[in-house]
Order: sequence, then C-alpha cells, then structure tokens
Amino acid sequence: MEKPPTRVRVLPHPQLCPEGSEFDAKAGRKLVDELLAHGIAIEHACEKVGACATCHVHLREGGEHVAPADDEEEDQLDDAWGLDAQSRLACCVKVKGPGLVVELPRYTKNHAREA
Repeated sequence: MEKPPTRVRVLPHPQLCPEGSEFDAKAGRKLVDELLAHGIAIEHACEKVGACATCHVHLREGGEHVAPADDEEEDQLDDAWGLDAQSRLACCVKVKGPGLVVELPRYTKNHAREA
C-alpha cells in the first residue's frame, strides 16, 4: 500500500523561494530530492550523501514525524551556518508524516553558489 503524500510548506527565502512554496512530497523520498523536484535549488555539494552540510534546513514543524539525526548527520551539522535545535540535513531527512514546514537558512557554508 502506497503511503499518503506529505504536505511540505517552504517558508519564503529571499533567493531560493521568495514567495514560499507548498507541495505534496512522496513519503519515503529524501527531502532534498523533493525540494529540487519542486524548483527549489537547494545546495547539495556532496551529491546528497550527508558529507557537506550545504543542504542544511530547519524543520519548523513536523520534525517529530521523521527519524532523528544519527551521529554522522550531527557531526556534519556542526559545520552548518545558523544551527539550531530544528536543524537537519535535507539529504538525510526521509519525508514522512502529514506535513513539514521547512525554513531554508539565509546562508550556507559555501562561499560561492554554483549556477
């Protein structure tokens, strides 16, 4: 039986998503893949393997429905800009639950953004 989609709401971000965004995401997929599939150009310098912290996001709501960060993700998060208790790496979060509210940090640890 297929899992119901998760409603993802992305809060406005000046460069990546000025108006904010809302979409249905396929449960079980990586959050980074769903963001990219819906036109939000989140950085992912390590090709989505949890080794760089450039896909750092804040899960403002719904984080209790996803698996907690493991030790490797926690170690990478130490390098993220603007870290808080709701910080996660979008490549490590599997979409799950009725809904997620995502805030994209204003800055990443990358000094230059690739086109």
